[in-house]
Amino acid sequence: MEDLNEIARALVAPGKGILAADESSGTIKKRFESIGLASTETNRRDYREMLFRTKGAAQYVSGVILYDETIKQKAADGTPLVKVLQDQGVMPGIKVDMGAKLLAGAAGELVTEGLDGLRERFAEYKKLGAVFSKWRAVITIGQGIPSFYCLEVNAHALGRYAALSQEAGIVPIVEPEVLMDGTHSIERCYEVTRLTLREVFRQLAIQRVSLEGMLLKPNMVLSGKEATDRAPADEVAFWTVRCFKETVPAAVPGVVFLSGGQSDEEATVNLDAINRYAATVGAPWQLSFSYGRGLQAAPQKAWSGKQENVAAAQRAYLHRAKVTSAARMGKYSRAMEKEAVAV
Repeated sequence: MEDLNEIARALVAPGKGILAADESSGTIKKRFESIGLASTETNRRDYREMLFRTKGAAQYVSGVILYDETIKQKAADGTPLVKVLQDQGVMPGIKVDMGAKLLAGAAGELVTEGLDGLRERFAEYKKLGAVFSKWRAVITIGQGIPSFYCLEVNAHALGRYAALSQEAGIVPIVEPEVLMDGTHSIERCYEVTRLTLREVFRQLAIQRVSLEGMLLKPNMVLSGKEATDRAPADEVAFWTVRCFKETVPAAVPGVVFLSGGQSDEEATVNLDAINRYAATVGAPWQLSFSYGRGLQAAPQKAWSGKQENVAAAQRAYLHRAKVTSAARMGKYSRAMEKEAVAV
């Protein structure tokens, strides 16, 4: 498990975080449609290759989570995309879950599938170069939900996944996401996130997962997206750090937040506030990022599928990585966004 601990710590090295480029076929199709682009295998390859070849990104990005298609793809010049990342000094990871489906007997709730055949898939991904993995569970806040049934089955699956990942010599990133969809208060999000994380770590313990050889990818504690009076960043920081201090063991090397539907700037401002607050009260973990939309929205728009826009898109990606890295260290300022305007 020592090697797993080293990889986990390297993924959350000071100033660094993770790019989540593991969008499912359906998700990336929607994002490409928003920029007027067809979601073909070639377009998906070109887009991700553009991101992976961005010079200087490795200063801020330690690893990239890949999709099954992407980890097997080659760049336009025939170089495996995994090697493109490795040559930049970036660690390749892989999303291994098969998505959330309706949970039987629980209206409005979901369970993540993908455990069948996972040991064999891990063996394949290990040969392809993956050194870390990710599994996402989805928890919805609503009238009378989440149920403990939903929390238990999703946490159990996360535990089984994490144990299989470590068995394969691959660092698991455990992602229990409490969605920000809804009108709930930040206090309600805190209650649900606390319950979720307590059950997750109970299951991880039962299933003998080494906490030193894993990372946690949770939501921030936020007001619902449709709430009328959404809590500001200082309250997000307070409730998030409080929740983690009550649930996350100190043995976990790091927390890599998901951006979870937040805008680029909101995700950055909140990450910065969390790190500033954590520094004043003391936190045993590295508080980093594993952003998808939070790092990609700007370069996607700048690229729009056109070869002549590649350089501009790479600058946009590098800028988002740079400011997110600053937030991860509690050193972000809104003045940094002016650099993007200048670019």
